[in-house]
Amino acid sequence: MRLQRISAATAALAALTTLATACEDSPEPGPPAASPSASARGAAPTAAGAAPATLAGARAHVQQYTSCENLSTDPNDSRVPLSGFIGAGDWGITERGVCTDKKARGEIVLFLTPDMKAFQQAAKDHAAKLLAEGRGDTDLASRTVVGKTFALTALGTATAVSLVDPPNSDLRILTCNPDVFVPEGFKKEKALVEGCFLTDYVNSPDGQGSPHRGAVRDPSTEGAAKPGQPSTGSLGLPSAGSIAELKQLVSPHTVDCTSMTVTDEHIQSIDYMPVVDGPPSAWGVTQRAVCGQLGGERRAHNLNWLDTVSDMKTLQTKAKAAQLADLKDDGRLKATASKLLVGTNIAVETNNANVRRGLYQLQFLYLNCETGFTAPAGYRLEKAQVEGCVLTNYERPS
Repeated sequence: MRLQRISAATAALAALTTLATACEDSPEPGPPAASPSASARGAAPTAAGAAPATLAGARAHVQQYTSCENLSTDPNDSRVPLSGFIGAGDWGITERGVCTDKKARGEIVLFLTPDMKAFQQAAKDHAAKLLAEGRGDTDLASRTVVGKTFALTALGTATAVSLVDPPNSDLRILTCNPDVFVPEGFKKEKALVEGCFLTDYVNSPDGQGSPHRGAVRDPSTEGAAKPGQPSTGSLGLPSAGSIAELKQLVSPHTVDCTSMTVTDEHIQSIDYMPVVDGPPSAWGVTQRAVCGQLGGERRAHNLNWLDTVSDMKTLQTKAKAAQLADLKDDGRLKATASKLLVGTNIAVETNNANVRRGLYQLQFLYLNCETGFTAPAGYRLEKAQVEGCVLTNYERPS
């Protein structure tokens, strides 16, 4: 699965420099997966298919979905970043303006673009140039929102979501990177130029993009896993036949097991608290090891626990109870508390976020039992073996 994580600065640059396209004419109203105006029944006169001829008209269109206050066409308006923005005369743009989304506390840069195909072709050419230069993250977090005769750049993620997420919205995100993944439940439509497409999915490196729309996946009912196709099947979970195989799977690049102790003894420290508390066999664990430097003359550090598991349901049941007890007081896990990441018959317990990121790349998933938890679109969200929990590779920002 492509997690498509990029830095906030890169995401902003992608949004600033790739700003173009047009929505195609759409068929009659239909189900959610239809074209841009498919579900716009009952919308205002400026909704689906509208083609405002002025910036004021574009602003009125935007205001159906979020606020757009204090519109200005001053090219020196301080709300427009000093670099990265094209202006009137480029890419078929005839006029540019900026307004403020007070709801999301962000700015919107509007572009009047009557020649949509030329505008879109310029956007594609620009994206192709960046991709050829090795900028593989181009458009992965695009904030370019388009209509028929205008486009805009939303400087905030929340603004972009509010513009394209409503079922009646005829606005779309444009991307010209063929590697951009659109999760289950979101539209992916043809643009006017080959190599670009339109979507109502807003990706975000901070997890604040479009909300998850798909159902919690149950891999056991889906047959064989389909790697690279998270919208149609699970990527599966890793497995190992022994502690030695598990060590080989995760070390040295993800978990540092240069020093590893295989033991049933309950090992923990003031800084590193494992999930399994007590005899491992009572938790469904067959064999257990701890990697890192144990306490002695020096304080213990870099501790992570490896488990082979004979009864995954028991492990998840007991881990759920421990997690809910920890969350009870303030809704957060203790900073020293490890999180349980599981495979099919193995698990790793760690409180190191960098280690967890590496484990997610190996297809381990975190057991999350928070009430009402869901993951943003683009992340895995699968059924756990215990009711009230899910397996995911998404963690809320702390």
